[in-house]
Amino acid sequence: MRNPKTKFDEREFVTKGSDYLFNYAEKNVGTIDEGRRNFMKALAIGVGVAAVAGLLPGLRVLPAPGVGITKFPKVLLVDSSGSPLKASTLPINEPVITIYLYPLADEPNFLLNLGDASNKPVQVQPTEVVIPQTGEKYSFPGGVGPSKSIVSYSAICQHLGCEPPEIHFYPPSYMKLGMPAPAELTAEALLAAKQANAPGVIHCDCHGSTYDPYHGASVLTGPTQRPLPYVELEWDPTTDYLYAVEEGGVPVYGHTSDLTGGNPLSGDTTTVSKTINPFS
Repeated sequence: MRNPKTKFDEREFVTKGSDYLFNYAEKNVGTIDEGRRNFMKALAIGVGVAAVAGLLPGLRVLPAPGVGITKFPKVLLVDSSGSPLKASTLPINEPVITIYLYPLADEPNFLLNLGDASNKPVQVQPTEVVIPQTGEKYSFPGGVGPSKSIVSYSAICQHLGCEPPEIHFYPPSYMKLGMPAPAELTAEALLAAKQANAPGVIHCDCHGSTYDPYHGASVLTGPTQRPLPYVELEWDPTTDYLYAVEEGGVPVYGHTSDLTGGNPLSGDTTTVSKTINPFS
């Protein structure tokens, strides 16, 4: 009979997410490097909670991880035709999922131009963001662009690594219950957003984690215990161009640092893509 002290606890995994998974694996399998963390992320999303424990022994034979990069590159954001994206043309409160890769080729990020309920731009102020997991804080630099309303955050949920369309932005006009899937906002998320004075949220439909994009993607509801990392943008007012220059906050889910665990981007541009409208 398996020792109950070393048995994989599915309930605890759902509650604590990757922290429990990584700690369990390190205790029972061995040291967990970048590549193995990414493998575990795929397990959690692709095969479900019940099958994760049985597949963990496979971690021992995984290949070495990618080398990553040594410093953050400065890259120009371009549209699908390769033309520089102009900040003043970004729709306010765009419901279509809009993402780009940075600083590594396996790290998608949201690009958001935030507005109020009347679709007027909201100036996003610099703020301190609390990490509920540790109680520590870090500084979020605020929005950029003509109205300082443009922000960018990791599009990988910090709970178990779900990506769009499961995690996406809910503009103010979609802050309501009863919408068809995948728009599955919860009453808890609505209440938390109202209390935080957040006109819209980033919500993950996988397990219900909710983030406040108007205040540094801080945590509004769990089970996540970590905010979404942010990408620091630079706006050139003479050209209206946008650049990604650095990543900040906590490391992207599945990565031990912001610079390792994936392949570098090719060139000095990254393409901003509009994928799907989760509300249509």
